[in-house]
Amino acid sequence: MPIANTHPWPEIPLAEWEDTLATLHLWSQVIGKVKLRRAPLVNHWWGSALQLTSRGWTTGPIPCGARTFDLEMDFIDHRVVLSTSDGRRQVVEMRPRSVADFYRATCAALDELDLATPIRTLPSEIEDAIPLDRDESHRAYDADAAQRFWRATLSAHRVLREFRARFVGKCSPVHFFWGSFDLAVTRFSGRRAPAPTRVMPGYPRWANAEAYSHECSSTGFWPGQGLGYAAFYAYAYPEPAGFADARVLPEAAAYNEDFGQFLLAYDAVRNAADPDGALLAFLQSTYEAAANSGGWKREDLERAPDEIERLERLLWRQP
Repeated sequence: MPIANTHPWPEIPLAEWEDTLATLHLWSQVIGKVKLRRAPLVNHWWGSALQLTSRGWTTGPIPCGARTFDLEMDFIDHRVVLSTSDGRRQVVEMRPRSVADFYRATCAALDELDLATPIRTLPSEIEDAIPLDRDESHRAYDADAAQRFWRATLSAHRVLREFRARFVGKCSPVHFFWGSFDLAVTRFSGRRAPAPTRVMPGYPRWANAEAYSHECSSTGFWPGQGLGYAAFYAYAYPEPAGFADARVLPEAAAYNEDFGQFLLAYDAVRNAADPDGALLAFLQSTYEAAANSGGWKREDLERAPDEIERLERLLWRQP
């Protein structure tokens, strides 16, 4: 199914697709929890995150005995495709349907592939959540809105990967967390951090301690639940003195006391003369605010753009 509007930074006004967002968030938790149950546990919960593809979001390969399988949320044909390494496949349609119905259909597809995977059905990181297998309330699905949000994450992913390439220290992949429902990349100073005390719904303190076991600077993109508009964010954990007062770019970015993060509205990037450049300026300047105020050994952790260019020239140099 070809896409009519291929603008790399499409309009995604939250008010117009909030019901679809709530449903999609919960559907993604069904998919993500299957990966969480089956895949090896990687530090900071990286092993449970979804990756982006040219069609949507995927679990990537998940081991199951001698076989491997994956699940992809396809925002072009609007379906979840379950594929196995022995050539079998099942499909779950992404259309207006309740979360409970989507959950049952996904479980049935896994059963059909001999991949039955029981999951904890209480949603993660959602206040007053209804268990996935009993949620008949959330059922909206605007295919166009969902597709536009995925395209926005794809553009953000492109820029975040460029930013990721500048760092040689410990750093996460650019990946999508189905709990908080955001695209993220996290850099680390190399030092351990104090255990966080914040408790979130469906996310116990011990799980949060695993996520924030080491000092970090994290940035990403989320649709804006609780804020009212889609935005890019950046925060440091633990937040060093002076971080919130740092001057960052572009001018539209500012520190939000309620969220404890620097925020940059998605529309400010979308409407900029150079959207990629505006976003890169935000990513770099907020990282520098965290690293400088936190006393990171930046000379050991960073790679200059000219070094990347030099390596690319060597890589593609004609023999």
